[in-house]
Amino acid sequence: MNTYLIPTTAAYCYEPYDHIYLVYANTPLEAYRKAQTELQGEYILQKSQKYESYPFELYKPNDTAIFPFPESQKYDILTEAFKNTKGAKHMGHFNVNWNEYTEPLSKKADKEIWSNPTYPNNGILTNYLVHTYKRLRTERQIIRKDNYALFNTGLFTKYYESIYAYSDQEYNVSFLTGHELNQHGISERPQKANYFEDPSLLLFDWHYPIDIHFKHILEDERNKERLPKGFLEKENKMCILTGAVELMKRRVSANYKLAIPQCYEDKIQLLLPLCLDTDEGKPDIALAVTKLDNCYQGYTCLTLDMAYNNARLIAKPESSWLYSK
Repeated sequence: MNTYLIPTTAAYCYEPYDHIYLVYANTPLEAYRKAQTELQGEYILQKSQKYESYPFELYKPNDTAIFPFPESQKYDILTEAFKNTKGAKHMGHFNVNWNEYTEPLSKKADKEIWSNPTYPNNGILTNYLVHTYKRLRTERQIIRKDNYALFNTGLFTKYYESIYAYSDQEYNVSFLTGHELNQHGISERPQKANYFEDPSLLLFDWHYPIDIHFKHILEDERNKERLPKGFLEKENKMCILTGAVELMKRRVSANYKLAIPQCYEDKIQLLLPLCLDTDEGKPDIALAVTKLDNCYQGYTCLTLDMAYNNARLIAKPESSWLYSK
């Protein structure tokens, strides 16, 4: 995919190219149509019959999933391409490398695990910030003013005070409580990210069967890399996996807290503990299941490091089995 900058005008003003909307797409026309769908009337796309003539196709960045432009070029490109727009200015808020902000935030927030062998150096917190900000943009919960921007991190201090990410007019990012926002004269309190509407999806219903996608779990190369080496050396892998699933269902029916929610492709899944290569009954892998009408679908497995990283996006996991060995 390419990165496109779509010239737009806010619905409440009439100055051309007043704002810029960033879209990932394969072609300029596809980007324009995506913008039409996602802006939902708050912004008016600039009219043109020659989409290819728009000056917004810059180049294909290396990592469109996290940072839209290389760190060394992004502000220069925005400023040069749209010198006379407010869009370049507003896109500066929170357009940062979140790795640089995890240390102060981890110290301000209540103490918890933000690193593991797979995600060192507060990598779990970096992932949390990147996806929380992305979710809040979708939910339109980012407050943007002329001289600051603000969003709710969803984290709390040890005194259960909400922590907000605050970007000033120089684009400096800091993390403030409601009391500290008051000292800046800010009364807005944006909502934290919401990942589910139906609370029942957060509980595992042991009455429903789990349909395991054995071929994907046991043969897909990427999935096999996540499975314990001892398990992969066994001849009767399908029998072991089937037995582990049945044991897991009994354990979760006895303790519903063992099922931990994660959000994948905007859908709630449950992470369930599997013991594939241990005699001690300690889980060594997580099975991700999605609830359908009358069953669960178990399509893939995650390492405990991966599972904890994904689960932390919704809430701090309370089940100890999800902590890696």
